[in-house]
Amino acid sequence: MPRPQTLGIDFGTSNSAAGVTVADRPWLVELEPGETTLPTAIFFDSDTKQMRIGRSATRALVEGDEGRFMRALKSLLGTPLLYEKRRLGGVMMDFTDVIAHFLREVKTRAETATRLEFSHALSGRPVKFHSKDEARNARAEEDLRACYLKAGFADVRFLNEPEAALRAARPHPGIGLVVDIGGGTSDFTCFEQTATGGSTILASHGLRLGGTDFDRQISIDHVMPHLGRGAMIRNSFGSGTLPAPSRMFNDLATWAMIPFLYSADSRRAAQDLARNAEDPTQLTRLVRVLDEELGHDLAFATEAGKIRANSNGPHGEAAMIDLRLIDPGLAAPLTGTALNQTLAAMVDDIRAEAAETLRLANIAPDAVDRCVMVGGSALLSAVRDAMQTLCPNAEIETERAMTAVADGLALAAQDAVF
Repeated sequence: MPRPQTLGIDFGTSNSAAGVTVADRPWLVELEPGETTLPTAIFFDSDTKQMRIGRSATRALVEGDEGRFMRALKSLLGTPLLYEKRRLGGVMMDFTDVIAHFLREVKTRAETATRLEFSHALSGRPVKFHSKDEARNARAEEDLRACYLKAGFADVRFLNEPEAALRAARPHPGIGLVVDIGGGTSDFTCFEQTATGGSTILASHGLRLGGTDFDRQISIDHVMPHLGRGAMIRNSFGSGTLPAPSRMFNDLATWAMIPFLYSADSRRAAQDLARNAEDPTQLTRLVRVLDEELGHDLAFATEAGKIRANSNGPHGEAAMIDLRLIDPGLAAPLTGTALNQTLAAMVDDIRAEAAETLRLANIAPDAVDRCVMVGGSALLSAVRDAMQTLCPNAEIETERAMTAVADGLALAAQDAVF
């Protein structure tokens, strides 16, 4: 009986990829023309009742097509929200159905590109989907397994994402630390490598904090005040004022929660805040964002501002978070210094959990020779500086930051045992 074909899949919070091994090297599938990475995004077109994924989904959002956009669905794994039913594309479904559709499309495109039939998958997974809740952590893996089975795979195995990245790292003898900052989690693997490239994993650890959390905090601190966060609201039942409740602003700043705000109740709540505000200017913008479903546009603008501010450096000119879509000429300045201040507490948490990984491995930080940085958010200067401070003798390695997990899964898929 022929051995079943296994597809390595990096199902990410923000981007996904898939690949196989060809001539002992990773080969990533072009999931879109000329592109081996696929935005983990879905758009339900109200007119055609069809689901669009990847850059097509993002284009539909940017071009103002009628429908519902979703991103960061991986963050719902292990939570009750995953099983909440919604009418999407004219059909009642939960988010396991949505994720399964995305994975099924990845499977189909990989089969078309390779002319193989993939009955099995080797999927990356964070070391911890949920930092402090082991039951929810286990539930999240089972949720993801269910999504793969719904997508048409006969079976799926999982590999910790930083351990997959290690498979693709260049060989270098000594002690190393993989620092994988994904869209929703931060994961670490401490390892020892021989001169021939043989690796021994000493410890893996992680926490539920990643690039989408960075975006969320930037939005809360620098964007949401322009929509009324902190505005004073007159008391409807007496004298005095109170600050606008923070929950709606926090949810609007959170990629995975944005679709849940497009409801009649949320719109009424925003209108009530604007009606009772001492100065309704900012809250009128909030009403518009919900009425016109601009939440994801704001999130993309915030993400772009983060990237520009990081590129400009702490002493460079301020990047501008472009908010013209809600008010002509409106922008939120973001300097490199302000970016680092906004991220400081989260970067401290990342550094602390990296240090905990070394403690679990019984390795002193100054014994680490290299930090293998993985994921787009690992390239933020604040994160790199934190790792260099923690491991003062380490070389900071970024050469495969954007592909290491997918490459490693592609290489490991040929050896996966089911």
